[in-house]
Amino acid sequence: MRRVDDLSDEELIAAYQVEDRATPHLRANFVSSLDGAVEIDGQSKALSSDSDSRVFSMVRRLADVVLVGAGTIRDEGYNPLRLSKAAREWRTAAGLTENPTLAIVSSRLELSPVNPVFQSAVRPIVVTHEASPMDRREALGEVADLIVLGAAEVELAAVLEELTAREMPQVLCEGGPHLLGALTEADLVDELCLALAPLLAGPGSGRITAGLPTTLTRRMKLHTSLTAADDYLFFRYTREA
Repeated sequence: MRRVDDLSDEELIAAYQVEDRATPHLRANFVSSLDGAVEIDGQSKALSSDSDSRVFSMVRRLADVVLVGAGTIRDEGYNPLRLSKAAREWRTAAGLTENPTLAIVSSRLELSPVNPVFQSAVRPIVVTHEASPMDRREALGEVADLIVLGAAEVELAAVLEELTAREMPQVLCEGGPHLLGALTEADLVDELCLALAPLLAGPGSGRITAGLPTTLTRRMKLHTSLTAADDYLFFRYTREA
């Protein structure tokens, strides 16, 4: 198994590159403890490490848009989406925009317009549905572009179609569990990148996915596996044909 520490940035990026960037592709990226916890004390950051942060940053370089649930924005203290100078230079050389666009999925629109996340390098997108509060839509419309799809809940398939129409077919979902659960239920997940932290978190934490119980399963195929000096494991699973 190849080690993250032995790979150059270009080699690490190549391990996560898709074959055809023009083809719409939804990739989810999560970290989990050995016993399945998605967070410790309410935050996934406690499960991260230097190697995880490096892989995370390389995966971000490849995204046209980063898709995140509003709960993750609130709970994780999400920072504005601005890539490093090296990442921006790499993207420019690759023919991409300097920074990916942040798209926030929210049903109740319980987001403050003064949240620092709205100071991202690219004006964010807020995705909601027709039944969301109009006053909150108007407030958030001052700091973000709004996409309204669905009557009483967000139609995620239509969201991905809209992002593709806006020339952003490469979508990276960074959380949270309810958004991943909804995307899985809608059969929209093309890839899962899972970092496995060498930690036992004990009982109490949820999994990387959440939502209503379902018996529907989806077979995935192991595409890439990497290890790191800090004993983290990195798995890239893609949808089985």
